[in-house]
Amino acid sequence: MHKSFNNSSIPWYKWLNSSSVIQILEFIQDLIIISLCIGLFSFMAIQLREMFVSLLPPLDFTRVTADILFLLILVELFRLLIIYLQERRVSIGVAVEVSIVSVLREIIVKGILETPWSQVLVTCSFLLVLAVLLVVRCWLPPTFEGIDLEQQVSPWYKHQKTSVNKKN
Repeated sequence: MHKSFNNSSIPWYKWLNSSSVIQILEFIQDLIIISLCIGLFSFMAIQLREMFVSLLPPLDFTRVTADILFLLILVELFRLLIIYLQERRVSIGVAVEVSIVSVLREIIVKGILETPWSQVLVTCSFLLVLAVLLVVRCWLPPTFEGIDLEQQVSPWYKHQKTSVNKKN
């Protein structure tokens, strides 16, 4: 009986590749992302309330600026999660924008004059790398749907694909 069960059952690696397992895992992942969105939205509401409280006298300009920039970072992170839910990909452009705003927020809050010159130099280098990433991202197509990158890059792949088509 045990032998017949093994013959009729599907191997474990094919079972993991079945569409029902993948759909269940994607559904669970969507639930996690949705719960992150709800939590982030709630945290943004709390931060917005605290920002309005910080606008009451005595006015601390650096705290208000830090709160506003922090809210912008949270909004961008929320947008990143929404893009992931819609398109099933992480937007490189939005992630780089969040990084740039985060670095600039820290510089503004800490103060450029109080920051050691070596840290300013490293921060400028990091911002330059992020800017290059953002420019490169603008040159790439928004998605890779309909573009066969392996075919464009590898002549061997192109040869293999045509030989398989000729056999069929």
